[in-house]
Amino acid sequence: MRSLLIRSFKENRPVEMIYLSGNNEITHRKVIVKELNASYFKAFCFLRNDNRLFKIENILSVLPEKRKFKKIS
Repeated sequence: MRSLLIRSFKENRPVEMIYLSGNNEITHRKVIVKELNASYFKAFCFLRNDNRLFKIENILSVLPEKRKFKKIS
């Protein structure tokens, strides 16, 4: 998980995550990590269209961004 966050930070690429918010709501987010430390990270959140602070311990799952590919005929 941490390696994907580092990759997002270094390559400025989005990752998708399932996140448990402060009010115990599970959300699906697409983010680009801007800063990263031991327990938190700052990221641009596409859901909120703003920079947000996330707790690493609240991440339930993180994956590389899903990409849609064109069908080649």
